[in-house]
Amino acid sequence: MAIRVGIVGYGNLGRGVETALGLNPDVELVGVFTRRDPVDVETAGAPAFTMAELEADREDLDVLILCGGSRDDLPVHTPALAARCSVVDSYDNHAHIPEHFAAVDAAARAAGTTAIISTGWDPGLFSINRVVAEAVLPQGETYTFWGRGLSQGHSDALRRVPGVLQAVQYTIPSDDAIERVRAGENPELSTRDRHTRECYVVLAEDADAEAVRAEIVRMPDYFAPYDTTVHVISAEEFARDHQGMPHGGFVIRSARTSPEHAQTIEYRLALDSNPEFTASVLVAYARAAARMNAAGDVGAKSVFDVAPGLLSPKSPAELREGML
Repeated sequence: MAIRVGIVGYGNLGRGVETALGLNPDVELVGVFTRRDPVDVETAGAPAFTMAELEADREDLDVLILCGGSRDDLPVHTPALAARCSVVDSYDNHAHIPEHFAAVDAAARAAGTTAIISTGWDPGLFSINRVVAEAVLPQGETYTFWGRGLSQGHSDALRRVPGVLQAVQYTIPSDDAIERVRAGENPELSTRDRHTRECYVVLAEDADAEAVRAEIVRMPDYFAPYDTTVHVISAEEFARDHQGMPHGGFVIRSARTSPEHAQTIEYRLALDSNPEFTASVLVAYARAAARMNAAGDVGAKSVFDVAPGLLSPKSPAELREGML
């Protein structure tokens, strides 16, 4: 029987989830749930519903994939919806993951649902690689570099700033820092040493450009720890130059297993479409959430709590035969 999935939110990530679900024959899209009027939501074929329709018992849903933003949406949506159904989200505000986990865990345990938070690629796949690399090579340093690419979460945070009509943010890694790490120098690198952030914003007519810049560069967690540049551009420039959504990055563990032998583990992603890739990860974890809930494993989970085999549509015997 197919796993029955609902999508909550239908922006770039929600559309990516719909595409990814179509590539997985063991899952079935029940519908899209939106804060907009469903009549105005053009999906690729799925029915659209209001958010209010999630307030009633939905026996036709096994898991919800939550596609809202991490700054304002998911801190509210994930615990509220985990009280009704198993859920998966891509909450990416690293500094506040522990409190997000606690809020979701309380709701999910009370309801008997399973909620996997902070999936995607970072947090998510990169998190797993950091843990594995440090477990295998305990004496060393781990470095994470993101980009060059468009960050969905940071771009969403920009669009929430009063006076901003459209915006994107690009994360740019330091080439010098990457090469020093690959050379085995194990340098001490601050947050500012590793990356810069570049923002392109379209302002409302009455917006104060300097006030908007100041609010962006002082935003805790998102921009304050980095050297951040804010470019104010026209809507025409935005439409012409900022419609692609590439991203990627590296996790590098540089260590020694003895004084004579240096060892390096490097994991890299090169993504043509950040939302489509993140959506693909969400779908795999939705499969795991449904399986874990069916087995009675309830409460909030992180990617560290999910066995890799639960992500795959293949059976354990098929994985042992073909992948091990």
